[in-house]
Amino acid sequence: MSSVGIGQRPATPKRRVMKSLWIGVWLVYLGAPVGDLLHGGHSTGVRVLGWLGLAVFVAWYAALVFRTGRGETTRLVVASLAVLAAQASVLALSLGREWLVLFVYVSTSSGAALPLRMSRWAIAATSALMSAVALTVPGGHSYLASLLVPALLGGAAMAGVRQLVRTTIELREARATVAQLAANEERLRLARDLHDLLGHSLSLITLKSELAGRMLPDHPEKAAQQVADIEQVSRQALVDVREAVSGYRRPRLAGELAGAQVALAAAGITAALPPDLDPVPADVDEEAESALAWALREAVTNVVRHSGARRCTVEVLSRQTLGGPVLELSVEDDGSGNGSAGTSGTPGNGLTGLAERLEKAGGSLETSRTKHGFRLVARVPAGTASTPADVGSGS
Repeated sequence: MSSVGIGQRPATPKRRVMKSLWIGVWLVYLGAPVGDLLHGGHSTGVRVLGWLGLAVFVAWYAALVFRTGRGETTRLVVASLAVLAAQASVLALSLGREWLVLFVYVSTSSGAALPLRMSRWAIAATSALMSAVALTVPGGHSYLASLLVPALLGGAAMAGVRQLVRTTIELREARATVAQLAANEERLRLARDLHDLLGHSLSLITLKSELAGRMLPDHPEKAAQQVADIEQVSRQALVDVREAVSGYRRPRLAGELAGAQVALAAAGITAALPPDLDPVPADVDEEAESALAWALREAVTNVVRHSGARRCTVEVLSRQTLGGPVLELSVEDDGSGNGSAGTSGTPGNGLTGLAERLEKAGGSLETSRTKHGFRLVARVPAGTASTPADVGSGS
């Protein structure tokens, strides 16, 4: 039925042909009016007018059913059905009981063209009008029983098929929407990962390149070591990007703490890190730890690139809050630069993406200016903790 396009305007030549054939098959039930015109003993003038009226009725019916789509207004469809019902009434009253079959077409077109809530009333009204006309036409009551059931069932069947087709279309559109949302979410994830990965790695490469440039030509051995470090960071960045594209990358907090120590040292910033470089309790969810690791990477990148700080303190603490135990990461620097925001003072893309990442893990992000610099605090839910305790902190 969906290939025929009931309740839809055909959009392709194939569908136009299919729908034309579908409409044409049902015209076989016009045999009674045609037989009446050929053998009913009418005068020539009446037959001419009858053929003309039948042609106009069929054309109007075909146009209504064929061109029905979601672009038409209900008022236009109701007006078209009213014209169709008026044509059926005039022809039946003028030419006799054989023409009562036209009301079946009015009923089925009501089911095919109107919304479900209106088609049931239109079908009932058409059946009532057919009954009234049948009782008026000589001998029409003998035709009424054989036409009333097809009118009611045909209209109801067409209304059901139309609703089924519309529901199928809506389901397809919903699937397309879900697929688009999933694609957008994947693009957003990839954008966040690449921003966090490349921002940190490229900042470190820039710093080590500057160091290597300053060490030449007086200290070629030290410059060579910096170049070797650049190569190592570049290779690791390439691996990280590949993992991010594949969706497999889940950074660990211990690895990011070690990377933060290298990046801060290369920038000439004194680093105060937790004495335990693996400060995550065993009951912390892997996704929550990954979110904290991304937070640390973004925070250290901002400190290195924008803050102008001389010292950076990183703390990882387990705390008991009213909402349950949380694992808290804080990164504080003594710089005067605007490391957390864009030039306008609004949060940059990195912190915006970081807040979204933490929110997905059930956590939160706070940033604030301090008396001597800037502070970032990221929190994620932790497992059940017996007592609040500091897992590790910088001096």
